[in-house]
Amino acid sequence: MKRRDLLKAMAALPLLPLLMRSGVASARDAATVMAAKLRSRVRPGEPGWPLANQWEQLKRDVGGRLLKLESPFARCTTSPSDGGCAEMLKHLDNPFAVGDNPALTQTSGWADAWTSQPSAYAVAAENTADVVAAVDFARRHRLRLVVKGGGHSYQGTSDAPDSLLIWPRHMNKVTLHDAFVAQGCAGREAPQPAVTIEAGAMWSDAYDAVTTKGGRYVQGGGCTTVGVAGLVQSGGFGNFSKNWGTAAANLLQAEIVTADGEVRIANARTHPDLFWGIKGGGGGSLGTITRLTLRTFELPAVFGAVFGSIKASSDDAFRALIAKAMDFYRGALFNPHWGEQMSFRGNNTLNISMVFQGLTQPQAEQVWAPFLDWVRARGEYRFAKPMQTLAMPARHFWDAEFFRAHAPQLVVADDRPGAPAYHTLWAGDQEQVGWFIHSYQSAWLPAALLQPGQHSRLVDALFAASRHWGFALHFNKGLAGGSADAIDRARDTATHPQVLDAFALAICASSGDPAFPDMPNARPELAKARREAATIDKAMDALRAVAPGAGSYVSESDYFLRDWQQGFWGSHYAKLAAVKRKYDPEGLFFVHHGVGSEVWSKDGFTRLA
Repeated sequence: MKRRDLLKAMAALPLLPLLMRSGVASARDAATVMAAKLRSRVRPGEPGWPLANQWEQLKRDVGGRLLKLESPFARCTTSPSDGGCAEMLKHLDNPFAVGDNPALTQTSGWADAWTSQPSAYAVAAENTADVVAAVDFARRHRLRLVVKGGGHSYQGTSDAPDSLLIWPRHMNKVTLHDAFVAQGCAGREAPQPAVTIEAGAMWSDAYDAVTTKGGRYVQGGGCTTVGVAGLVQSGGFGNFSKNWGTAAANLLQAEIVTADGEVRIANARTHPDLFWGIKGGGGGSLGTITRLTLRTFELPAVFGAVFGSIKASSDDAFRALIAKAMDFYRGALFNPHWGEQMSFRGNNTLNISMVFQGLTQPQAEQVWAPFLDWVRARGEYRFAKPMQTLAMPARHFWDAEFFRAHAPQLVVADDRPGAPAYHTLWAGDQEQVGWFIHSYQSAWLPAALLQPGQHSRLVDALFAASRHWGFALHFNKGLAGGSADAIDRARDTATHPQVLDAFALAICASSGDPAFPDMPNARPELAKARREAATIDKAMDALRAVAPGAGSYVSESDYFLRDWQQGFWGSHYAKLAAVKRKYDPEGLFFVHHGVGSEVWSKDGFTRLA
């Protein structure tokens, strides 16, 4: 018990005889009182909502860093010339600008599910003490608490109206270690190279420090504007996960503020159950991470990519192309060298966007030669986009200056004056900035489907799915075929066990233009969204027919998933629920389809059980 809580309890002692005489202090009635206290959270204007002087005290406690939030589009209708509105509209396709606004999220909403709406207040945390103050305040006043790092959550967990937001955007320090040993592990674990990253950092911050400047590799996300802490807590796949595993599996230690306001160090020997839970148990459910430490690896000499598009002249030719591509993948690409994806479109087009490590460019070209020779030898195929193989020194893979000089078409820079030079994103990721999701589903496909006896079933399913909607196989988001070390480390995480045996994560999705509330000309096409969602259901049904019981990646999944506990975590959920009960018994931390959320209403304000 904290000293301040003990003092409060002592102050109440003189009232105990009165309470006991009235019967309120009986065990049963005390439990009833506590249940009533925890049955709901308060909203602005309701009894119990903090008074102005209480908000002022919180502001003093966090060094003035308490913000009252308002959507930057709120004044667009009444004051069209408002500078803030115009500035945000100007940079609406810039994820760095969106992320720098605590009232916005990288996704503007999901049809019939949620829309991005700002919290009532935000603590712009700059240190762990700020986070503790926010957690304590939310607990004492029964507030809905939200944590936003990168703000990329497709499920809408990065914001909530009428809530208090913890926003650690300015906690973005990155520190390299030559010989890191987790707290309490001296003499038990060998020192190793690592990096400590604060909770507000994006992967662009981490890659610039670790790889471009430091010459090391850290397993992170493919999108550079995703928050480091959120990705780790969700599992964390990147371009080269087949070789180096998931981000969660490479976590060595985390500092986390739990629901009681305590700052805990979680690693393999200190709070090991909590440590396991945050390695893939989902962000925002078990506490608020303030910093984490990940192992780093020796950087290979070369990273590279192979990309292009092949169009078939008929349905039969496309099915044959799918069969050849899957056979080629099993024989040549199903190993730690290769990552990323192939996508299959209804217009009978196969799009290839693969990356490689540990190979030279001539070696990569040699790997692909048999497949491309097969395509070129047949008149029913043409290259809609020419096949290209690129290779570069691995140290430049996230080097903005290198890309500006050699391949500027592949990256988009943060175009605001004074923005860090390394703030760039891959051009292909820009379409997700502010997008309004119509539907998004994923499923892990078991490696057994690649075997000769199952090959035709897989091909039939892929072709059938493509008749309904285009989809992609993300090979780096399944660890089967990967390095033994990567698979072994992933076993000791909360991520769904299916990832160990999956050769790919199938993703099928659709979206529309940004549609933030009050944004000028924002018109979500709900009828279209519902039609597309129904079609995507059919496409995913075709894939799940050969992968019954397929789980989904928690960060890239269906908002409406029914059996989400099984779908996200499988046999791990019972253990995760026990960790939740231990460290957050009152359910302070709530996110949609997060651990323990089943006992709360959809909006997280009312306890159901």
